[in-house]
Amino acid sequence: MLINKWLKFNLCAAVVLSSAGLVHAQSYVPEWNDTRMKVKTQVPIKAYTFDLKDVQLLESPFKQAMKVDEAYLLSIEPDRLLSAFRAHSGLKPKGRQYEGWESSGLAGHTLGHYLSAISMHYASTRDPEFLKRVNYIVSELNECQVARKTGYVGAIPKEDTVWAEVARGDIRSRGFDLNGGWSPWYTVHKVMAGLLDAYLYTNNKQALQICKGMSDWTGETIKNLDDEKLQKMLLCEYGGMAETFTNLYAITGEKKYLDLSYKFYDKKVLDPLAQKQDILPGKHSNTQIPKIIASARRYELTGDTKDKAIADFFWETIVNNHSYATGGNSNYEYLSEPGKLNDRLTENTTETCNTYNMLKLTRHLFAVDPSANLMDFYEKALYNHILASQNHETGMMCYFVPLRMGGTKHYSTPFDDFTCCVGSGMENHVKYNESIYFRGADGSVYVNLFIPSVLNWREKGVTIKQEGTFPSSDHIALSISTLKPATFAIRIRKPKWTSNATLTVNGKQQKVTADAQGYLVLTRKWSNNDKIEYTTPETIYTEAMPDNANRRAMFYGPVLLAGVLGNTEPDPLKGVPVLVTSETDPAKWLQMVDKKQLSFNTTSSSRPEEVKLIPFNQTKNEYYSVYWDVFTPETWAVQQKAYDEQKKKQQELEARTTDILRIGEMQPERDHNFVGENAITGEDHQKKFRSTENGGYLAYEMKVDANAQNTLINTYWGMDNRGRMFDILIDGVKLDTEDLNKYKESRFYDISYTIPIELTKGKQKVTVKLLPKKDNSAGPVYGSRMVKN
Repeated sequence: MLINKWLKFNLCAAVVLSSAGLVHAQSYVPEWNDTRMKVKTQVPIKAYTFDLKDVQLLESPFKQAMKVDEAYLLSIEPDRLLSAFRAHSGLKPKGRQYEGWESSGLAGHTLGHYLSAISMHYASTRDPEFLKRVNYIVSELNECQVARKTGYVGAIPKEDTVWAEVARGDIRSRGFDLNGGWSPWYTVHKVMAGLLDAYLYTNNKQALQICKGMSDWTGETIKNLDDEKLQKMLLCEYGGMAETFTNLYAITGEKKYLDLSYKFYDKKVLDPLAQKQDILPGKHSNTQIPKIIASARRYELTGDTKDKAIADFFWETIVNNHSYATGGNSNYEYLSEPGKLNDRLTENTTETCNTYNMLKLTRHLFAVDPSANLMDFYEKALYNHILASQNHETGMMCYFVPLRMGGTKHYSTPFDDFTCCVGSGMENHVKYNESIYFRGADGSVYVNLFIPSVLNWREKGVTIKQEGTFPSSDHIALSISTLKPATFAIRIRKPKWTSNATLTVNGKQQKVTADAQGYLVLTRKWSNNDKIEYTTPETIYTEAMPDNANRRAMFYGPVLLAGVLGNTEPDPLKGVPVLVTSETDPAKWLQMVDKKQLSFNTTSSSRPEEVKLIPFNQTKNEYYSVYWDVFTPETWAVQQKAYDEQKKKQQELEARTTDILRIGEMQPERDHNFVGENAITGEDHQKKFRSTENGGYLAYEMKVDANAQNTLINTYWGMDNRGRMFDILIDGVKLDTEDLNKYKESRFYDISYTIPIELTKGKQKVTVKLLPKKDNSAGPVYGSRMVKN
């Protein structure tokens, strides 16, 4: 591979760089006495992050996840990620461009995430292979920047045209497109963030210069846009542009970068949040979270209380009103009404990028005002979404982590997807060590997460080793190693899921209660080999849907449990399992089978059969449920009658059916003379669908009863949030106009269209045509049925 010669040539430079001090960049959180930040914080920082190199993971599911992610990162070929960057700079590519999003409108975003991931992993492990890759990619990007001569570096299709139009004030956007480009600022941000990470994690100074060049190009590109045009530009998702400029301001001390961060301030979203108005329903979740991270970071540097109000209110609103049992949020990437989640359990719940960014935001808030409440959420989301988003055998990641009852995960492929969540996933699993410990401004240390690890607290000359098999065991041991006695406080989080946590030091019971921040504080002169034993009793408890008290998720300690339902989808005639019980204590609904594996079986309360439960973060390809409908024997009797009535209605519908088209299946489509223009097919919600793109149409024949009135019934899915308005024609005559966006719940809708008798009289069949309106698409349609009235 072409990379090897350059790597060998630059090995000496790599060794020099590796000896430099490192700090955090991706969502930079202040580090104690960080001399590399020219701009100091204007607000008191109460808790500082430790350097990744100072926290080493010991064996645990988190370290296993890191190892398989490391293997995946090593399988990626930098020259293939760099291919379009070189081509767009007039240079010859050294590798073939990857597929998936890397060969579509978001080309280049993966390289930024990859650069961040390998920079962070080098910071943690000091593995020289990762430093070689960082330096090689940065050198290649520098060559591209020099060739372009503008400061810009990119790989986005038609980017020169897009940026030229933006520069002259010609702004067009419908939310995810800017002048025909797919969220181009989003990709620019990923590249710039990766370059900052390369600088701050590996001390690659060339990366900082390239990032500055891109920033100066940005300033030049938008310098003539007035506020109205800037706000119009910001309708299109722009990632963490404001956050990156804020960090660049802190690193360089150049105020022009702080000023540039305000150019990426979305007034329509951020101003109402500052006034504590929840304007998030209907908003694309991951478009918003990076805007809030920028506010949190800017507050640290400027003390602007408006930015603080935005960050605090947003976090509270998302966590308390828009999040599922995993800690994740959104359905189909969008937020809904606060507290309305019961009817939004699908294959496309909880986009992983959202939680990746929510954890960043949580770290910022913790630095300014540390609390156990913040880290309770962090732990919940880390264990039950981030860790659950990876296949721990292959290292592949989930775009969405599905919460549909009876659903299953869909993992990425190694080289053919490269979605946004593959990019953020590359980072997620190499940075589990970043929030286990924080350093208090008063010289204390926060123990936030109970993940086996070793903290090398260089400033104190102290090492703290955390051991245990938590959460399969509720016992955690902390061992102190120090050359000389040192006085400081150890603050250990008391999780909200435990009640009677106990502490001993060198075998002696300690009488401590949680402080106002929710931490148990041990202050003493620590000597070598001192040992803390911390016991956090774990119990089975449930968390109900906010809008349905009888739909519950089950936890053991911090771990969300999933009922595993086998390798085939649950039989629709049986349905997904439910619980029928008169017991109110959830501990009586389950029986522990294997404490080491945290596996449980349901008792006789489950219907239609006994179910095994395991930690959700250990599920792979099987079908599962994390939410359970809980009935009393009395309410179950009523529900059974409702099920029977539904079956009866289905049987009656089948008796009146004259024809049915199974969409997306070869022979049924041939039997119905299915044709289309710009037609696409796919599978979602366990059903195949057909739709169009860029206009086009769908058409197929359906049998009718010539002597009765007929009704066409099409099956659609709600909560689509895209241009889905189309006409329905019968033999060329317009029957109705459909707009799928009026169906607001995430479920299947069977929509009936009564056909006038004159359109079917004397006919054995008719042609159904779905014809999209201008700038719209037809479908997705998941099935079509003709019935006689």
